[in-house]
Amino acid sequence: MDNNNINIVEEQDLNEILKVRREKLSELKNSGKDPFLKVKFDKNAYSASIINNYENYEGKVVKVAGRIISRRLMGKASFCHIMDAEGQIQLYFKMDLVGPEVYDEFKKYDIGDIIGVEGEVFKTHMGEVSVKCTHVELLSKSLLPLPEKFHGLKDMDLRYRQRYVDLIANPEVKNTFILRSKIITAIREYLNKEGFIEVETPMLNIIPGGANARPFITHHNTLDLDMYMRIAPELYLKRLIVGGFEKVYEIGRMFRNEGMDIKHNPEFTMMELYEAYTDYHKMMDRVEEIYSYVINKLFDNTTITYQGTEINMNTPWERLSMIDAVKKYTGLDFNELTAEEGIKLLKEKGVEFENENIPWGEVLYKAFDELVESQLIQPVFIYDYPVEVSPLTKKKPSDTRLTERFEFFITAREMGNAYSELNDPIDQKDRFLKQIEKRNSGDDEAQMMDNDFINALEYGMPPTGGLGIGIDRMVMLLTNSYSIRDIILFPTMKPLDK
Repeated sequence: MDNNNINIVEEQDLNEILKVRREKLSELKNSGKDPFLKVKFDKNAYSASIINNYENYEGKVVKVAGRIISRRLMGKASFCHIMDAEGQIQLYFKMDLVGPEVYDEFKKYDIGDIIGVEGEVFKTHMGEVSVKCTHVELLSKSLLPLPEKFHGLKDMDLRYRQRYVDLIANPEVKNTFILRSKIITAIREYLNKEGFIEVETPMLNIIPGGANARPFITHHNTLDLDMYMRIAPELYLKRLIVGGFEKVYEIGRMFRNEGMDIKHNPEFTMMELYEAYTDYHKMMDRVEEIYSYVINKLFDNTTITYQGTEINMNTPWERLSMIDAVKKYTGLDFNELTAEEGIKLLKEKGVEFENENIPWGEVLYKAFDELVESQLIQPVFIYDYPVEVSPLTKKKPSDTRLTERFEFFITAREMGNAYSELNDPIDQKDRFLKQIEKRNSGDDEAQMMDNDFINALEYGMPPTGGLGIGIDRMVMLLTNSYSIRDIILFPTMKPLDK
């Protein structure tokens, strides 16, 4: 946009600007032209549709509406640009066409005001597709000036706090959230085509199960009962598998009382699916199929760039056991090491241990977490996790120290988690008891006992594969967004007065 066409109020004192705008509103109300009494405007066309299909619109009368984002006022003819849901378009006003009174009113409009116009589509001498207006209505008065002369709102903290202004001042932000919506729609399309049923499970839980995480606590007054915002839908979705559903999924908000950084927000979006009569190998296939479906539908090629690094999303992806991954990147072979030996060698590599009295599986996981994960840039499945860190997962028959669990990583970030689901109620109860021991020892992220879930398993759950994909991290990757706050419309923010 030509900066010379932008109404510049930079030199004016903000308080004076606010005063003038409110005076204009008072004048409108006193003259019986209160814009806030307008209830609708029957628009029938959008900016990008008109511009991209000019040959179909040329000479036709349209009704368009949007926010004034620039204007160039002259004597008896003026121009302005409005922004609508699709983009922006130029409007041409001529005193002879709208009449002196309306033209004078238009010249009093401010940047940020929302107007509706009717007029004929044409091209100016400069070749710009425009609307020659014969009618204009002020639909809403903007009492605050747009930020930074509409050059763009740059303060990232303010952009997150006032997303409504961010969307106006930085139109490309809207495109990110449109793409987010399309990604989620494409995931649903794939799952629905594959015969999965979308369901809804409770967000208020009596027992916060399905993940190791600290929950948010709330209180139900009528029952006089503390309840928890859900940290995962897993245990409810498995109950549905017990009940006879064979393919179910849910896409929804999860809530975890954890820190905030570029990868974490206390409320986030997760997709979880469960499929009867299959295992974690099939879940690896599902991950590849979901990503391939989304990318093929919405993107031009399977190589994407994330923060300057090219990521090859072509399938099949690499698949490594956790033991093999640790051996590949550190040289340590946990097939040959005891817990004590592993701790000693890891300390030599700079890994610190608060507690050295931990089992072999936790040592293996610590080696992976601290020395390997940061190196997993291209898509890779890491499978066969230790039983100590996988309380809901079926043990690996050939090595009961391990479970049939995987996580997949892209750009050194964990992007999703999957299991061959534990369906042995006796084993599940024992693992819940071990989680309770951890909880009693001060681990407030350890899971609680869920007796009703044990009861459900006792009725019998078929062999089942389960998968959870972090939607926010997937969107970050596919939109090349640095922070999770860039792809959540209203991220959690610390109050300014705290």
